[in-house]
Amino acid sequence: MSERQLHLGVNLVMSGFYGSAWRLEDADPFAFADAGHYVRLAQIAEKGKFDAVFFADFPALFGNLNYAPAGALDPIVVLSIVSAATTHIGLISTASTTYNYPYNLARQFASLDLASKGRAAWNIVTTGNPAASRNFGLDNVVPHRDRYLRASELVDVVKAVWDSWEDGVLIGDKKSGRFADPSRIHPINHAGPAFSVAGPLQVPRSPQGQPVLVQAGGSDDGRELAARHAEAIFSVAQTVEEGAAFARDVRARARRFGRRPEEIVILPGLVTVIGSTDEEARRIESELWDALPEDYILGRLAGGLQIDRDRLKLDEPLPEDLPLPADGIQSFFVSATGFARANRLTVRQLSRRLGGSFGHRLLVGTPELIADSIEEWFRAGAADGFNLLPGALPSGLEAFVEGVVPELQRRGLFRTEYEGSTLREHFGLPRPLSRFASETMGLRA
Repeated sequence: MSERQLHLGVNLVMSGFYGSAWRLEDADPFAFADAGHYVRLAQIAEKGKFDAVFFADFPALFGNLNYAPAGALDPIVVLSIVSAATTHIGLISTASTTYNYPYNLARQFASLDLASKGRAAWNIVTTGNPAASRNFGLDNVVPHRDRYLRASELVDVVKAVWDSWEDGVLIGDKKSGRFADPSRIHPINHAGPAFSVAGPLQVPRSPQGQPVLVQAGGSDDGRELAARHAEAIFSVAQTVEEGAAFARDVRARARRFGRRPEEIVILPGLVTVIGSTDEEARRIESELWDALPEDYILGRLAGGLQIDRDRLKLDEPLPEDLPLPADGIQSFFVSATGFARANRLTVRQLSRRLGGSFGHRLLVGTPELIADSIEEWFRAGAADGFNLLPGALPSGLEAFVEGVVPELQRRGLFRTEYEGSTLREHFGLPRPLSRFASETMGLRA
């Protein structure tokens, strides 16, 4: 085993990263609405000793139901079911800071953490989308800067609420009749610009102390939020140099917040299409790509760039004057447009290189080729691991577990067995104490 430990997660993205994956012969078209589908995926990932499964979420019906599954089950509900069917794999759920309140979020994730015996994580997103806004009574998207100010305060409050119970509260002494030590449970009495929360929480601390905090924003505000709070980061990068530069930047920002930068796990997204030979992998990729209607391709890319789809012509380059979205997902825009222009790609070529969807790197090839690229990025410091997006599910995940994982293990890059039971232990992260622990320890001294 190498000194650094490679980390692997998988995004449970419906039938696969390609919108056409539901059309494959062995695919269940309606798997996206079946909790059993996600249980099976998590069990496959756990067989491969993955760190975690990740359930993305978006609080509105999205995509184009003419061509592909759209929408999703509630991730907390699904991952609660997954937790009962697994024993080790981490459970990362997305929840928006824009459309939630801190106390409810703190309670939901603390409950999942306890139910899973310390395997929960919260993927923090700020959600800037008109359809989502309208579902929560807002006429317009909350401005980018305002979303991040709200997010920063909300995360501070959630962490404080999680801290409101120290370790050792529960006693359960049947003989004396003493159930707990209430002196170790604390109100937080937060009063800020967006939230007023008294606390405390209703549930005790989990085996990992607090759920792991994950973040996925690449804008300047997103990097600041990640540097201040995130313990794992889902990033977007097309080249080793881009990935390494992102890692350096976020870790430098983390130092300014007094954090140890080595305690941040950076996980770029990686789309994989795997075959036993290069020819087979290319055949699978062509099958997935050829099944994507042109209307779907244009709609997905335009949605990601947040521009009018009429501005895109499949066999022409991206327009030169595309504006950076003021209130949307800036990380995808920057990565995709930069990649297209650096490689002089047409819209069709760009979409294919992106797997017909958002701007994560696409690898098509044998398990050895996939492992070579993972090792290159890992050793160059461009990634601590990867958040995988198999082109099709479950087949693409099975191919990774059966082909790539053994190759990574043979190279001494990846675990052969779990060494701990919590997600913090998988990621090599410390277990935090309650901020109130030092106060009560001083009183008892």
